[in-house]
Amino acid sequence: MPRSKPLAALAMDVRAADAVLKPAVRRRLAEVVELTEPVLSDFTCQAAGRVLPQVELLITGWGCPPLDEAALARAPRLRAVAHTAGSVRGHLTPACWARGIEVSTAAAANAAPVAEYTLAMVLLANKRVLPVARAYQRQRSRTDWLFPDPQLGNYRRTVGIVSASLIGRRVIELLAAHDLRVLLYDPYVDAARAAELGAAKVELAELFASSDVVSVHTPLLPETRGLVSGELLALLRDGGTLINTARGAVVDQEALTKELLDGRVHAVLDVTEPEVLPAGHPLWDCENALLTPHLAGSQGNELDRLAELTLDEVRRWAAGEGFAHAVHPERKELLA
Repeated sequence: MPRSKPLAALAMDVRAADAVLKPAVRRRLAEVVELTEPVLSDFTCQAAGRVLPQVELLITGWGCPPLDEAALARAPRLRAVAHTAGSVRGHLTPACWARGIEVSTAAAANAAPVAEYTLAMVLLANKRVLPVARAYQRQRSRTDWLFPDPQLGNYRRTVGIVSASLIGRRVIELLAAHDLRVLLYDPYVDAARAAELGAAKVELAELFASSDVVSVHTPLLPETRGLVSGELLALLRDGGTLINTARGAVVDQEALTKELLDGRVHAVLDVTEPEVLPAGHPLWDCENALLTPHLAGSQGNELDRLAELTLDEVRRWAAGEGFAHAVHPERKELLA
């Protein structure tokens, strides 16, 4: 008997599936696709051998194994991939693009909490919350309620955004509500488009030299590894702050560590190279650095946003409408 709904399988770490695609979401998915069991975290296992030959849609997530030629050979009917997280670089291979498989990603949903985290850290950095709070805790007293330091505060500060990525653009939008000047470096964006986004286009050296806070949002590509070099960090204003929510390897971490240990600048690092830093790394005890464990991306109830976007995408695809958040092959080299 012909199947009335497309056959779909979940391909990710089981823990990711349980966190993102809760039972209520899976029931809603089952209204538009025939959802198979179990969750596949290995395309070579016996269960995959039973499921893949018939599957038409893979709903992927963190921990999905690579969809290489061998895996695709086991899935001759596969037509689409709906990713419940952001980057697809970890599991989509050239073989996927060569076969013309449709791809969707929940990157737009994952961008929201990263941008919110960045906005919060920009405002806190200019307010000098971390060093002031630490000094207050040490002194356990306050000499005056007024802080006349001209370097403290958000009024007409300059924020530099490295890359008008999905997240970078959202950060610029959020910054527009505040009395801040925004600079943008992105070689793929011209001055007119930067102005439309709400920023002034500048070269990278000018951005670092002119900004009170620099926030990094560029994807990690061969040409962006070490992009934030020691030379650029040396241009950052005394007391300036670097925020990195992208990838640790985009920044010359050794040069940044030296600047931080010298006490000249500050940093908010949600990512490092490697993740996690070795136990004895000096950044752990550096007062000028705030380290968070890849917290900016979707966590807790923010995972539900990923599920909702993916559910909408699956519904569209099953209805023959195509993905609203499609990943286009011509952009694959620029993906995070």
